[in-house]
Amino acid sequence: MPSRRLLVLTHSAGFKHDYIPVAVKTLRELGDSNGFNVFSTDDCSIIKENFLNVFSAVLFITTGELPMDEEQKRMLIEFVKNGKGFIGVHNAADTFYQFPAYGEMVGGYFNGHPWTQEVTVRVEDRNHPSTRHLPEKFNVKEEVYTFKDWSRSRTHVLISLDNSSVDLSKGTREDNDYALAWCHEYGGGRVFYTAFGHFQEIWGEEWFRKHLLGGILWAMKVL
Repeated sequence: MPSRRLLVLTHSAGFKHDYIPVAVKTLRELGDSNGFNVFSTDDCSIIKENFLNVFSAVLFITTGELPMDEEQKRMLIEFVKNGKGFIGVHNAADTFYQFPAYGEMVGGYFNGHPWTQEVTVRVEDRNHPSTRHLPEKFNVKEEVYTFKDWSRSRTHVLISLDNSSVDLSKGTREDNDYALAWCHEYGGGRVFYTAFGHFQEIWGEEWFRKHLLGGILWAMKVL
């Protein structure tokens, strides 16, 4: 019986992405093959201290202002600060705009998706567990998120957009710095975020499955 457990929260208080069932299935497969159990729910009421404590990390596939009270929000932040892991996938950055501590923990907030197309991305760190299987550059079809309240000075960028592959005039940042995956320590815990995942097909691609798995195991402090 795996001793590590991953809590996957899929509540959509805003736009509901159609990839969620495929994501949950993929995460369960990854867990079964790599020594951790996956518990998936869209019920935010289960975020309680005695329940959270059995998990090694939480993974958010969420949108909007989740129906969690102030005590639940505090427990989530403390869960990570006290040494556990947080993994955010794609629209996890489109969550809890009215809860600044969440945005601080994740690293930033969604600020539009000006490019939904095939783009070229650059792997800035090829030594991290989530990226060491990747080439320096590769092409991917994605709904490319841009971010506000985000700065590379506060996180470690793993993958970023190759700006030459898009029409930059459509961008949302003056500095044209478009990160697509990053990680950082948060208190005693670890945070991993990947902006990939919008299209159902990507969840079946080996590079993305390895990318996500590496991020999960890193956040759990396995790697």
